[in-house]
Amino acid sequence: MERVCVEPPVVLDRAAGAPLTTQLAGQLREAVLDGRIGAGDRLPSTRALALSLGVSRTVVTDAYAQLYAEGWLRGRHGSGTFVAAGAAAPRPDLAAAGAAKRRPAGTYAPVIDLQPGVPWTGGIDQAAWRRAWRFAGLAEPTPSPQPVADPAGLPELRRILAGYLRRSRGVSCCAADIMVTSGVSGSLDLIAAALLRPGDAAGIEEPGWPAARAILTARGARVVPCPVDEHGLVVEALPPGLRLIHTTPAHQTPLGGRLPVPRRQALLAWARRTGALIVEDDYDSEFRYDVAPLPALHSLDPGVVAYLGTTAKTLTPELGVGWLVAPPDVLDAVAETRLSLASRTPAAVQRATASLIGDGYLERHVRRMRHEYARRRSAITSALGGLPGPARLLGDTAGMHVVLELPAVTASAAAEAARARGVAVATLDRYFSERAATLPAVSAGGEILREIIEPLLGPARQPALSAQRPALTPR
Repeated sequence: MERVCVEPPVVLDRAAGAPLTTQLAGQLREAVLDGRIGAGDRLPSTRALALSLGVSRTVVTDAYAQLYAEGWLRGRHGSGTFVAAGAAAPRPDLAAAGAAKRRPAGTYAPVIDLQPGVPWTGGIDQAAWRRAWRFAGLAEPTPSPQPVADPAGLPELRRILAGYLRRSRGVSCCAADIMVTSGVSGSLDLIAAALLRPGDAAGIEEPGWPAARAILTARGARVVPCPVDEHGLVVEALPPGLRLIHTTPAHQTPLGGRLPVPRRQALLAWARRTGALIVEDDYDSEFRYDVAPLPALHSLDPGVVAYLGTTAKTLTPELGVGWLVAPPDVLDAVAETRLSLASRTPAAVQRATASLIGDGYLERHVRRMRHEYARRRSAITSALGGLPGPARLLGDTAGMHVVLELPAVTASAAAEAARARGVAVATLDRYFSERAATLPAVSAGGEILREIIEPLLGPARQPALSAQRPALTPR
């Protein structure tokens, strides 16, 4: 039996730095997490809640749309809006954790999130999203139940992915070359499980994606840091004996460099010479603001590159879909390992993804988001450009983040001061994602950062840090 409509515990502050939509969505999430709103509870209609809060209906509609996209809410035609089953888990430990996070009166909780790697899910077309999931639910099942799912994934999605990758990234492949996974992390984990023996040397960029280090370490590899500069991986500095190298050539994580063509060719020649596998994490490749993106590294030599992609940044990490394009021997080894691990991507998720890509929605969405992220990039670079002394921006021509290079002490102080004033940023030693900031919030957050950083830098001209160790990454 459905629960009665609840009155959400929400108080909006027009004087706060965050837009009303962001405040409303954030407070509803917190109310679900700490058990004040439970799974199955029906929320007021957008009209009723807007009237109750004294805001426009658009504010409530946009907040609900964000929470729908993130999976917090579900809707029933003609019945209203409900908290999704599983979204609320009112356990005492969660409630206590929520209470512990609340700041004492007189301090600011972060309301403008400029942390790295957070896609703006509010830009997802809700009609297209619902249409994809209707397709997933109505799709005809296989003629008879299969005892074991195909480890490569649904043939139809792999066929659609082959066309999409050919158009968008210059990756020449067919359905047989592709495996559908749970994302880049899932793809890397399968490769490591299939190819690495305990003690094998696996290279990662330094600085680089922390999850890659954790995944390879968990699979027993000896993780070897490999230096990068502002252009990406330094190929001539690669150490001997590597079994594979994980790299982000489209937009290096986190410094933001794009690996130049001569280095790409040198990296491929190195792989051919040593027998190592290049694991190409095509991070942020869809978002380029100065020139057209370079084709994927895989397109230059498919025989030595395993290509990893995902919908996590283009749509939402909640979808949990990625793809792996690899040489036949690698794909066969990974498929065999996947069967032994009983790892699979749910068929309904694959069908929804096939719908989103097959009808052209994903490519239209990427084009819109490219313009939106370009506006956000402009807002943050305008706010932070021209800072005195050693401060400089890196990686601002592509992707969903920029690096503000500062002396370490200054960066640490700036991050703490920013958080105290309600702006969440991340230093390079702590990577995590919560909510994406809106365009006005990005601009406001950048101005606050500038006000904080200028006094910290002072008149002295301190020497700039090495590009290998920037300390602050607002996104």
